Amino acid sequence: MRFLFLGDVVGRSGRSIVFEQLPGLITNLNLDFVVVNGENAAKGRGITEKIYLEALKVGIDVLTTGNHAFDQRDTLFYADRVDRFLRPANFPKGTPGKGSGIYMTPKGARVLVANIMGRIFMHPDLDDPFETAEKIISPCPLVEQVDAVIIDFHAETTSEKQCLGHFLDGRASVVVGTHTHVPTADAQILNGGTAYMSDAGMCGNYDSILGMDKEEPLQRFLTKIPRDRFQPAGGLATICGLAVEISDRTGLAEKVAPLRIGPRLQEAIPDFW
Repeated sequence: MRFLFLGDVVGRSGRSIVFEQLPGLITNLNLDFVVVNGENAAKGRGITEKIYLEALKVGIDVLTTGNHAFDQRDTLFYADRVDRFLRPANFPKGTPGKGSGIYMTPKGARVLVANIMGRIFMHPDLDDPFETAEKIISPCPLVEQVDAVIIDFHAETTSEKQCLGHFLDGRASVVVGTHTHVPTADAQILNGGTAYMSDAGMCGNYDSILGMDKEEPLQRFLTKIPRDRFQPAGGLATICGLAVEISDRTGLAEKVAPLRIGPRLQEAIPDFW
């Protein structure tokens, strides 16, 4: 299975490059399944139903989120109605929407996708992400119940992300981190066969501060006084993500590489497809 994960889509510039280039990537790389973190897609915070529907039209199979999942008001109303929008599974009981689901590829493969959020430096009151992951994947062992398991771990620290990766090693096909908006250089296959990367980076303009116009966050560091809301940076964006070849026999990763397309960052295209 040829799988592509794209990191946090930030604002209009991030949406534009993903929506414009993803159909071609799906065709040229012969992708079987695509997951994208869309939690910053609408003005940098949350994702509207309109953007969600547009994302499905360009070939995104599942949209994951994180701490900004419900920053757009209409998400509270559509999250329960749609199937391919995921919010963190360890949100409190009764939160609209769902945190995981099983989806079929065009070739009939069963893919379990889960969105989980970290607690360190974020929301310590959330359910334990490790217990949450265990509850989700235990009933769905690879090969027996599903053909691939994809985990988007939306977390702040690399230590928490690495721990979850090793905790699920050999039981998940892919554990990929999101949230920090900066691609890490540690794409690898763990000892048990799980593809891992601490952070996929963002799809947005890297002439920015984490995808936002530089002026407001910079002056907050200098003066400690907020003067305006953060605004997504316009201009040319870069796509960042993780490409994984998943074994049809074991459901584990066989090849893994970062994907980066656009200005400012050094481009990276997987050479195994």
